[in-house]
Amino acid sequence: MSRTLSIEAGNPLQLGAVWCAGTLNVAVFSDDATGIDVEFFDVAGIVSQARASLDRHFSGVWCAKLKNVPDDWTYIYRAHGNRDHSKGLWFDEHKALLDPYAQEFTHDLVISPQHQSKHEFETAVNTPKCRFQSPLTASVNSVPAPVPMTDRVIYEAHVKGFSYKNAELPEALRGTYAGLAHTASIAYLQSMGINTLELMPVQSFADEPFLQAKGLSNYWGYNPCSFFAVHQGYASQPGTAKAELTQAVRTLREAGIDVLIDMVFNHTAEGDAEGSTLSWRGLDNRAYYKLDPDSCVYENHTGCGNTLNFAHPRVVQLACDALRYWLTEIGVAGCRFDLATVMGRDRHGFNTDHPLLVAIAQDPVLRSGVWIAEPWDIGPSGYQLGGFPRYFSEWNDRFRDSMRSFWRGDAGSASAFAQALHGSAEVFESTGRNSSATLNFVTSHDGFTALDLVSYAEPSNLANLENNRDGHRHNLSVNYGVDGPTDNPNINEQRRRHIRNLLASTILAQGVPMLLAGDERLNTQHGNNNAYCQDSELTWLHWDWHDAEREMHQWAADVIACRKRFKALRQDSYHHDDWCWYALDGRALTDADWHQPHLHGLQCTLPDLDGGELCFVINAFNAVSSAQLPRVGDWQCLLNSYQPGLGVSPTVAEITPQTLQLWWLPNAASHLNIN
Repeated sequence: MSRTLSIEAGNPLQLGAVWCAGTLNVAVFSDDATGIDVEFFDVAGIVSQARASLDRHFSGVWCAKLKNVPDDWTYIYRAHGNRDHSKGLWFDEHKALLDPYAQEFTHDLVISPQHQSKHEFETAVNTPKCRFQSPLTASVNSVPAPVPMTDRVIYEAHVKGFSYKNAELPEALRGTYAGLAHTASIAYLQSMGINTLELMPVQSFADEPFLQAKGLSNYWGYNPCSFFAVHQGYASQPGTAKAELTQAVRTLREAGIDVLIDMVFNHTAEGDAEGSTLSWRGLDNRAYYKLDPDSCVYENHTGCGNTLNFAHPRVVQLACDALRYWLTEIGVAGCRFDLATVMGRDRHGFNTDHPLLVAIAQDPVLRSGVWIAEPWDIGPSGYQLGGFPRYFSEWNDRFRDSMRSFWRGDAGSASAFAQALHGSAEVFESTGRNSSATLNFVTSHDGFTALDLVSYAEPSNLANLENNRDGHRHNLSVNYGVDGPTDNPNINEQRRRHIRNLLASTILAQGVPMLLAGDERLNTQHGNNNAYCQDSELTWLHWDWHDAEREMHQWAADVIACRKRFKALRQDSYHHDDWCWYALDGRALTDADWHQPHLHGLQCTLPDLDGGELCFVINAFNAVSSAQLPRVGDWQCLLNSYQPGLGVSPTVAEITPQTLQLWWLPNAASHLNIN
């Protein structure tokens, strides 16, 4: 430590280590600390260069302005204070602490035994260092112009898994941020009609020690060690993660594809009391985490050991500052929030007027973002589907289960299927919300792929080394008599038809459709429905084109084209009187019909808003049935899952099992809307 630094009073409003007019302002919050030091290292983050003590401001922010600091130095914090676990105090000056506001680290974090919170081990050698930042420019003009939610077709993908095996990309770009925006990737997404790409976590994350011990890794990335820093592991070159992701987002947006990111605001990689001290715990454990008021034990509403404390205004500020950064600096259109019930929890339970939710709603930048909640956590009253404020959309697992149940032929499933196809109004409408509130999906990263959903009766998760005890068990899956791959052409065709029906139902339903990357090309994880720790051939998308994959990809593109063609399929408001339901023989369904356990055949008509009429003809499980469209006319068949391909004109007189058809009746006044 050879350099002497010039230190002045700092600005407590500028959190982080930020360059301002040639001076470095360093500011970090801690109410409970008795002292905070900033320690500087060389550009590689290896050799300590200097240390400075910060002054406490009355707001609880420790800060200083420093001159004579080289702009390529790096830094960590060290916090001083009492160490009394029974009171929730975990201060340890031996622990190198990451800045909660750091936008870049020297490298990704690997949690070591030295990081364990209960032991006073020195961790500077084992901890990445933070790089200095430029001031944020949070401007409303930086946020992409909003696209109506019901006009979106969302494609959920993993940065690495999406392109790692795609030979159309240069090898150096496969599995990277740059690979997302390569011309081949963009052309592929455009060929389907995708206009919104939702990325699994891209913030810096770490592998849990228990996975490291098994030789596995946290492939999904739901274990954050920062809410600002971009994960380095997906960059094509060292040190380029932030710039590369920012450029990819910009390039995709110019191609008509918005980017959403998965934000994990429910827990951190520090875990429970047996976990690690990396940042927040060492700075102010009682502020950042929910603790039992009597014992100061961590409240675990996430299943990951800890739960962020959004009852504290500084934690609310951290979240809002991070969201503003991602919208304005990186350029994403919004976020999907993992286990989002945590974000609205107060001491009484879930509260739609929670300070964090209100802060997002009133912020001039944030209120223009796209916000999607996973509306549950594992805490008391954690399931909150339909309970979020109206500016949120929500992952609708009721839609998922209703579609899965109906298309495998479960008794009594027709009514729930019809409600799901109509945008789950029974869930959302009573609180004044529209169909844009329902994020419709039948598969996601968490669970079976579509092909595995129709190929496996039970999960096959032995590769996770948990004796197949992990993963969902209520999958509503079916294997058609054979578990896994088969050479039987009849079974394979049944499976593909089943997938076509699931995809079509998701895309054509009222609300916002989301597809899992790879379902459109028959991706398999060989029955693993919890592949969070599998960074391997098991989870990477395969880009070999065979006839079956090409046909499924074309089917997805054709169905998306139909959704975009008809405004009636993209309405935000509910129009109950427009949706008329019939039996396959053309007669109107009665209340008694809806209660029949073996109602598997349905028709539904709705006006196409341009003077014509649309009609769904659906037979999930019945034997070959005679059918009659509800009214006479020059109907045209646009989609037929039994014989896929636009322009197909089957007869509706007989409709086979496992079939979804979409018919259109034009008239003289109608014209097509292809926007």
